[in-house]
Amino acid sequence: MMMSRFFASLATLCAAGALLGGCSSSPRVTYYTLNPMAVTEPAAAAASVDSVAIGPVTLPDLLNRPHFVMRVAPNRVDILEMHRWAEPLKSEIPRIIAENLAVLLKPVRVSAYPQNAGMDAGYRVLVDIQRLDMTAGEGVTLDALWSVRRTEGGIPKTGRTVVSEPAGAAGYDALVVAQSRALTALSRDLAQALRAVAALPQ
Repeated sequence: MMMSRFFASLATLCAAGALLGGCSSSPRVTYYTLNPMAVTEPAAAAASVDSVAIGPVTLPDLLNRPHFVMRVAPNRVDILEMHRWAEPLKSEIPRIIAENLAVLLKPVRVSAYPQNAGMDAGYRVLVDIQRLDMTAGEGVTLDALWSVRRTEGGIPKTGRTVVSEPAGAAGYDALVVAQSRALTALSRDLAQALRAVAALPQ
């Protein structure tokens, strides 16, 4: 009887040790951020565009979460618990677009929603992201509707940007870089639209 109790206690201790060991080696959450385009790119002349406010930028509810959403099939996604955005995409994306436009249209002042610095901006940019898919081993697909107009009125210029960026390498870091490149492509379209709206007679 004593021997049976000894082995039972030993088994319990081993199980507890295994459980604690598993907890101590649980996966670590990795956080990611998007990056703006390089500041070395020469800006096109846009003297009539003095200030721009970006946002708000709308996202599908599926993407409005901290976790990575990976497209694995046309009608199926995986939500990755251990890979997350360091800040909400609904605030990071307008900030990245604002930084890109500051490069493309410098020395224009660009602010991102909900910053108060954009209250008196001469131009406003609205973006409605329809799709922003990340596919492991492939890349990123961005589909966005947008509108550019003078704050004081006038005819807005609307458009749509659809771009696919290959990952170019394995891993989630490459997908984040591809997503940053896709937002750069969107920013170029917005910069061109801002120049067109600025050239219209008031």
